Amino acid sequence: MRLPEAAVEYLDGAVAAGAPSRASVVTRALEREMRRSAAERDAAILAARGSADDLDDLVAWSADLPVNED
Repeated sequence: MRLPEAAVEYLDGAVAAGAPSRASVVTRALEREMRRSAAERDAAILAARGSADDLDDLVAWSADLPVNED
C-alpha cells in the first residue's frame, strides 16, 4: 500500500512516540473507522425505525423494581 508522505511522516512520529509499529497505528485507525462506520449504520437504522421494540415494556417494569445492592 502506498501512502502520502505526510501520512508516512505521521506514522513515523507515532512510532517514535511509542507506538509499537506503523502497522499497529494503521490497524488501530482502521478499527476505529470500522466502529465509526458501524455506529453510523446503526444510527441510520434507529432514525428510520425508531428505538421502540418489544422489550420496552420489560424495561419499564424492571425500572420500578427495588435494587438489591449486596
